[in-house]
Amino acid sequence: MKIRAAVLKHSPAKAPYAESRPLVIEEVELDDPGPEEVLVKIGAAGLCHSDLSVINGHRPRPTPMVLGHEAAGTVVKVGSNIRDLKEGDIVVMAFQPSCGCCLPCAEGRAALCIPGAEANGKGVLMSGQIRIHDCDDHHDIYHHCGVSGYAEYAVISRHSIVRVEPGIPFAELALFGCAVQTGVGAVMNTCKVQAGQSVAIVGLGGVGLAALLGAVASGAIPIVAIDLSEEKLKVARELGATHTFLASDPDVVQKVRDVTGGGVDHAVELAGAVPAFETAYKITRRGGQTVTAGLASPTSAFPIPAVNLVADERTVKGSYMGSCVPQRDIPRFIALYRAGKLPVDKLLTGVLTLDQINEGFDLLDQGKAIRQVVVFD
Repeated sequence: MKIRAAVLKHSPAKAPYAESRPLVIEEVELDDPGPEEVLVKIGAAGLCHSDLSVINGHRPRPTPMVLGHEAAGTVVKVGSNIRDLKEGDIVVMAFQPSCGCCLPCAEGRAALCIPGAEANGKGVLMSGQIRIHDCDDHHDIYHHCGVSGYAEYAVISRHSIVRVEPGIPFAELALFGCAVQTGVGAVMNTCKVQAGQSVAIVGLGGVGLAALLGAVASGAIPIVAIDLSEEKLKVARELGATHTFLASDPDVVQKVRDVTGGGVDHAVELAGAVPAFETAYKITRRGGQTVTAGLASPTSAFPIPAVNLVADERTVKGSYMGSCVPQRDIPRFIALYRAGKLPVDKLLTGVLTLDQINEGFDLLDQGKAIRQVVVFD
């Protein structure tokens, strides 16, 4: 079938993207789903820094590629081997497919699925196939994280799909595919924050503010929020932060340590920048935990003081996809949202058409948006 999609032709691309137009809206050919694949009509797809990092070249991926890894939609057709999904089901896509059989999957660490990571790196589905093609020369167009949600329809592996109950607008539902999993999961799964523990969130984009919501839902107190934007700090206060600080303040580390009695139990860095991680590490108390879920440039490095790490019994951890098991965590996060304990709808700052996507990435690149979504009819 022929569909409209936003195709990244080349990477890296230069900002402003409204001028360079790295994402070309064009008609492409989409194959039928294979035996363990699903055809999904995309309802909405979010704009995330992980997509931006492919556009600007920080995360090299094969091109041409249809981007968009945070999406939700409706099942249109299922492959011949699929028995647990049907036409009309509402689904959220996980950007890391999980096979359920490799060692990480067997350990309950679906975010680290080995075949899933290999498929994502190659720009193919879990079957090893590519289902998107150029309409003119029929050359392959790569998949992004097994989703490729910046399109009217997508063929997606069953290993990337979570069925959910209807009733939530797609613009909000899409956020559970990445922002909520990554942010809330970093707090609840990776940090395992307990009620009454102190938490700091460094970097208040969509994922960072989702992490803040996770800290509130976990009963953390106090909750510190740090960012370069006063506007985002204002939002953080509205969402439940008890203390907010500008990252540019030269005394930010001492101020946080002062209000938390020596540092926080858990500091979560979500800016994807070494200075942010450095701040997070310095505001963590003795015996505390510093977690990073922000994807920095592959060339970035942070020197960890070895003596401090040992003498203070510090823990430094990475968190990918919020250490989530999508089939378990997406439904439970949605349940918290329905109960009013995880108001992720407040993260949504813009609704776009597919034709406005390059302008949307300019806003994201400039730090002027928290979470924007492309909504399809």
